[in-house]
Amino acid sequence: MRILLVYCHPREDSFCATLRDAVRGALAARGHPVDLVDLYAEGFAPALSAEERARYHDEATNIDGVAHHVASLRAAEALVLVYPTWWYGMPAMLKGWFDRVWLPGVAFRLGPGAIEPLLTNIRRIAVVTTYGSPSWLLWAIGRPDRKLVGRALRRLCARGCRLDWLSLTRMDRRDPPELASFRARVVEHFSRW
Repeated sequence: MRILLVYCHPREDSFCATLRDAVRGALAARGHPVDLVDLYAEGFAPALSAEERARYHDEATNIDGVAHHVASLRAAEALVLVYPTWWYGMPAMLKGWFDRVWLPGVAFRLGPGAIEPLLTNIRRIAVVTTYGSPSWLLWAIGRPDRKLVGRALRRLCARGCRLDWLSLTRMDRRDPPELASFRARVVEHFSRW
């Protein structure tokens, strides 16, 4: 299965970088080709420009500037996102990747009364994320990040697209053995893909 691994964290010495490497290693060990997109390392510009917004619905030109991202997305059979959750959502850079890459004609087409999904090549999505918040708070606010991925983004993929969610709460209060345990859980999970 060809995997598109999208990583979003500004620091290379972060625990998220450790998780990215764990995911990539486990998938590669299973023989899956993994295309890594490191948004901060490549200096991805997340803001949609006025010119891009003007041609947003023009399927002939809207991928200009992000064509290599679109090609990776179209080639993928699974999407893995590794990022920290900040303010109950994905980092702005990752949100901007969705804004600029999941375009009309790429991720969806506006049809009469409904959105037609176009990323039917993607049969599985996985999120690996960390939270500073405790799990009870995420439950109390309704897990907006999980709803975005599970209800909106997954809707644009293959029918029956599976969603895997691996998360570590209270990130700022974890000791090294707890971090190592979560990393091992991530490796074990992706070793079964």
